[in-house]
Amino acid sequence: MNFDTAFDHLLGHEGAYSFHPDDPGGETMWGVTVAVARENGYLGPMKSLPADVAKAIYKKRYWDAVRADDMPPAIRYHVFDAAVNSGTGQAVKWLQRAVGVPDDGHVGPITFNAARAAHPGDLIRRMNAHRLKFMTDLKNWPSFSRGWARRIADLLEM
Repeated sequence: MNFDTAFDHLLGHEGAYSFHPDDPGGETMWGVTVAVARENGYLGPMKSLPADVAKAIYKKRYWDAVRADDMPPAIRYHVFDAAVNSGTGQAVKWLQRAVGVPDDGHVGPITFNAARAAHPGDLIRRMNAHRLKFMTDLKNWPSFSRGWARRIADLLEM
């Protein structure tokens, strides 16, 4: 999977405008929080955030940050989606736990080598198990559990 395909798939989960009181990210458009939009130079109303601006943010802040192009193809989207949903450091920790290396949240040669050596199906299952366990402990799980569980189920069907 390449970034363009990943971004198109991601929008199916992130949707358009949202401002849910239980979302710590606050106001979002295309899944980009207002804070992230501002950090990346977008100053307009969130409802008007262009999709191409969101795409550039996702590429730099999440895809490139987890070095998705260097990941085994079968797990690229899983790590990217986790990074978008819970942050790059947390996504990398889930990957590291899934492959049995120290979970420092920084992707490097040890993590890449372990990921390349792992069976893709087992790696995907273990990584998403770590992710789901983490999410069930979040205080806003009751508000977002259905969507998050469906999101992970969709990942497991890919």
